[in-house]
Amino acid sequence: MSASNLYNRILSWREKKIPTQRFIILLSLLVGFFTALAACLLKWGIHGIQHILTTNFSVYSENWLYLLYPIVGILLASLFVKYIVKDDISHGVTKILYAISQRKSIIKAHNMWSSVVASSITIGFGGSVGAESPVVLTGSAIGSNLARVFKMDQKTLMLMVGCGAAGAISGIFKAPITGVAFTLEVLMLDMTFYSVVPLLISSVTATAVSYFLMGDELMFPLQSEAFALDRIPYYVLLGVICGFVSLYFTRGMNWMEGIFRKLEKPWKKWLLGGIVLSLLIFLLPPLYGEGYDSINNLLNLNHEQLLENSLFYAFHQNAYFVIGYLLLIVLLKIFASAATNGAGGTGGLFAPSLFVGCITGYVMVLALRQAGVELPAQNFALAGMAGLMSGIMHAPLTGIFLTAELSGGYDLFMPLMIVSVLSFITIYVFEPHSLYAMRLAQKGELVTHHKDKAVLSLLKTENVIETDMLPIAPEAMLGDLVKMMSTCNRNVFPVIDKDNNYVGEIRVEEVRNIMFRPELYQRFNMQKLMVAPRERVDVNDSMELVMKKFERSNAWNLPVLDGTKYVGYVSKSKIFSAYRSVLVEFSDE
Repeated sequence: MSASNLYNRILSWREKKIPTQRFIILLSLLVGFFTALAACLLKWGIHGIQHILTTNFSVYSENWLYLLYPIVGILLASLFVKYIVKDDISHGVTKILYAISQRKSIIKAHNMWSSVVASSITIGFGGSVGAESPVVLTGSAIGSNLARVFKMDQKTLMLMVGCGAAGAISGIFKAPITGVAFTLEVLMLDMTFYSVVPLLISSVTATAVSYFLMGDELMFPLQSEAFALDRIPYYVLLGVICGFVSLYFTRGMNWMEGIFRKLEKPWKKWLLGGIVLSLLIFLLPPLYGEGYDSINNLLNLNHEQLLENSLFYAFHQNAYFVIGYLLLIVLLKIFASAATNGAGGTGGLFAPSLFVGCITGYVMVLALRQAGVELPAQNFALAGMAGLMSGIMHAPLTGIFLTAELSGGYDLFMPLMIVSVLSFITIYVFEPHSLYAMRLAQKGELVTHHKDKAVLSLLKTENVIETDMLPIAPEAMLGDLVKMMSTCNRNVFPVIDKDNNYVGEIRVEEVRNIMFRPELYQRFNMQKLMVAPRERVDVNDSMELVMKKFERSNAWNLPVLDGTKYVGYVSKSKIFSAYRSVLVEFSDE
């Protein structure tokens, strides 16, 4: 029996013996298992490379190899991507959002392993980014390809992409609630019972496997002080500060990425990014890698350890110098992260968000201590982590639950909520979309949590164009129009010249008063009777923009053009019909 026949028999047996709903549960369990393995491999790879490279570094003086490692790491990662992967694997979460917005949810098979390898090299050699976005892309690719192997439908394919993302986050952080929250808050169309149960299964499975392989220790064990009401004003202040730091991070990152996009030659990107990153890490060693060791040091009140391996260790007991040093890290982290990815490295924003947030909260406490205000630094550092993640990712639930699960700080839910919500509100005033989603939102291709916009983003203008409207030439007479009207029930006729250029339209209501007067049939031509359309739709317009044009014009039919060339018409009724079909498909259980 050939492999093809065996494969088809397995598919046939599955369809007969295992109902689709039950098989989805099995698939979500498998996705959770394999994504946890990928997360563990990535963590082991990063830590293994870092241990080999930095184990003999001096604590009390500068280390010149910081100038070499990042450049080498980015070069190796970019060569791996260019000559082995031969595809762009950066900006993992944005790629998943794009796949969902295109209603395809098909992620290439190489993403099941390529991001793990490239990210391990990048971060292990010092790349100042996080491993979470690459592993989210890896997990989503596992879910997508596993569903495709079993020929699942589009709705299930999209769900398995979400399960892969949830499993990846749960596996790498050992945080099952965060995995579900992130997927529903950032990636998914809507929260339904259909989607939540498989997401929970993938998250719990991935977390259990991760605990088994990497131990049950918390990533950031913390002995925090109990929540006190008199500290609420300071948490409010921290929330607003985190919002503005998130705004700085978002706009600064976009600006830096714009600079690298303008460099056409890969070697120029590598040279600029490598030099910037190496110099920053040499001067500020905490920028090396993910930064989780620095977070642990701050949560344990060992801020002097952030000055180890640097030129400035001698000043570790000077409070004002430490504050300035930490503020400099906050300001320059975006340059280090953008340089890493811009130069050809592979990494994400989870770790930088947590890193900058922790330092922001800690610095605020150090600064207030100089003014005589005593506050628990651990609590505010932890709240800052939630605030930055909430602001940068526009995901307050993810920020709250991730911070609590990473540290066991469940008794601090109230301050975490205050800081996360205020950070989100603050940045939302200036930036309505997250750093992940900004490009897609500008193109109108983003699945958002506004349900109408979410469904419209799944519709494409080219799929609702009607091409059966009867065109008429500008020189045609009224009599010709009347004959055409007798053969169809349309109330709009496009006026098209011999070169297929759209010049106007004839509306039945505009000619009704003369259409029954035969003596006028040869007196008026279409050039005299036609009117300009209330709005024109470009063939590349998003469906949201098309609906705005309908709303502005109060029309039921609008012409679709490709430049000046006539393509067809789009009608409200057809859009509403397509809208209802998509809504039923993705909401019906």
